Amino acid sequence: MLFKLLGIFWDRGKDPDGSKDVTTGPRHANQGSNPCILQWNCGVLTTGTEEAMATHSSTLAWKIPWTEEPGAVSDPGIEPRFPALQTDSLLFEPPAGRDTRSALGATMADGPVAEVLLRRLEAADGGLDSAELATELGVEHQSVVGAVKSLQALGQIIETELRSTKRWELTTEGEEIAQEGSHEARVFRSIPPEGLPQSELMRLPSGKVGFSKAMSNKWIRVDKSAADGPRVFRVVDSVEDEVQRRLQLVRGGQAEKLGEKERSELRKRKLLTEVTLKTYWVSKGSAFSTSISKQETELSPEMISSGSWRDRPFKPYNFSAHGVLPDSGHLHPLLKVRSQFRQIFLEMGFTEMPTDNYIESSFWNFDALFQPQQHPARDQHDTFFLRDPAQAQQLPMDYVHRVKRTHSQGGYGSQGYKYNWKLDEARKNLLRTHTTAASARALYRLAQKKPFTPAKYFSIDRVFRNETLDATHLAEFHQIEGVVADHGLTLGHLMGVLREFFTKLGITQLRFKPAYNPYTEPSMEIFSYHQGLKKWVEVGNSGIFRPEMLLPMGLPENVSVIAWGLSLERPTMIKYGINNIRELVGHKVNLQMVYDSPLCRLDAERGPPSTQEAA
Repeated sequence: MLFKLLGIFWDRGKDPDGSKDVTTGPRHANQGSNPCILQWNCGVLTTGTEEAMATHSSTLAWKIPWTEEPGAVSDPGIEPRFPALQTDSLLFEPPAGRDTRSALGATMADGPVAEVLLRRLEAADGGLDSAELATELGVEHQSVVGAVKSLQALGQIIETELRSTKRWELTTEGEEIAQEGSHEARVFRSIPPEGLPQSELMRLPSGKVGFSKAMSNKWIRVDKSAADGPRVFRVVDSVEDEVQRRLQLVRGGQAEKLGEKERSELRKRKLLTEVTLKTYWVSKGSAFSTSISKQETELSPEMISSGSWRDRPFKPYNFSAHGVLPDSGHLHPLLKVRSQFRQIFLEMGFTEMPTDNYIESSFWNFDALFQPQQHPARDQHDTFFLRDPAQAQQLPMDYVHRVKRTHSQGGYGSQGYKYNWKLDEARKNLLRTHTTAASARALYRLAQKKPFTPAKYFSIDRVFRNETLDATHLAEFHQIEGVVADHGLTLGHLMGVLREFFTKLGITQLRFKPAYNPYTEPSMEIFSYHQGLKKWVEVGNSGIFRPEMLLPMGLPENVSVIAWGLSLERPTMIKYGINNIRELVGHKVNLQMVYDSPLCRLDAERGPPSTQEAA
């Protein structure tokens, strides 16, 4: 049996206990306080039992009193009377992640909310506030905003003005304190007249915070001479919890009664926060009407053939609307900048070196580079050594003997370091401290190829150092390195390659300063003029590999190797405006930054660059 209520067809079913059919059963089954359960499902409200409703977690159900008058069941011509639906008596459990109001608002956003808004606006003098309307309807404010935007798309039916208001709200901790009392008050109440051991007090949920606040308020004192250790005693008989009183004022909508100093103190304790509420002031438009005609969104073949499209209103296209972004992966800003550097090296004819071994032996990381075993960089304060496996077993022993002789006795025109070189020290495994270890391996492989062939190598990969962590340093970072091996290379060739390389990065003002590196001679630091900082900043390091490093590998005597390196993180931080390296790499990275970061386009400039040598 169907009957109409509030313009919706309702279907009658079983009575609340499920034992009788209400259309034919006895009248007493539906009288008194026994409810009838109404279920919204697919546009139809159906009656059923509360137990039945429990099986439909995706539907809305209202429990409303049954008010059928005596004789109604025996007289099918009389329709039962239902009171208005009370949305605050919803029986259903909303789907996970949605509360009752948002679930109800979702069903009203495109239809009833817009209609109610127009009816209220017709009777209103001036306009309506969207937040106030949401409160009156008992729906989420976003539901009203959705209705407003839907009406805006229909033309000049309504006019809107976006307004921003600020208000004070309690944080989660603030709500707890407004209910239970401040930490210091709870600590005070927990101390009996005979006192309480400080260690026991500190184990209370509010112990640490409450103890310091109560001490500063001079509510309690600590007796350190007690036999069982420091003991806490009350100083006053009673206290007034001003923090709780102030928070209750805010919760009651009377935040204006608090002074600026009081609000500031509550904010510092993270009990109070200022939020900005954006609402719409809605007023009648030039084409205001309470009846909404649906606008067509698609032009169908039937409309064209019949010509009906001439008489139908069409929704205008919004060419400024953003499309829906497809689900996809996102490159980290470091990877974006890395790809740009890699492309520059490839354009200059370089070949990428294999850099897949994060774990390296001390031999390739230090000894092969003519770095002495007593060098400070090989100390545990600067390098991460491995415990297992602690030593490398496979080393090219003929090359190792030449390196040992160069270190301890000299050779190739050098007197060496004159110390007792130890193989056990060279076998120690570590996390590589620079990618120059990969350059040493590549040059050694190049030296084994006869005859010698000039080569250009580059690498961009991760290195590890035992650094003190701060805004610009991490224990791991990326190093960019370029190496050129050829006959008769000089410092002039190095400067020329650097000019070309940094010009492709958009850096044209260069300055070179003499420096010292254990495995390059001469060595130069590279500086660039920073237009924003208005000063010269270091952008890299460079030099020519020493003969003591190259000749033991087996490279010809007239072959020189020029090299330079820089970090990947520093240009990335400059490019994306990041001031703290921990916001770029590590567990504190905001993933939204990764999603939103734009493509990396280095500001490459063409033309003759200017180069200066430091005096």
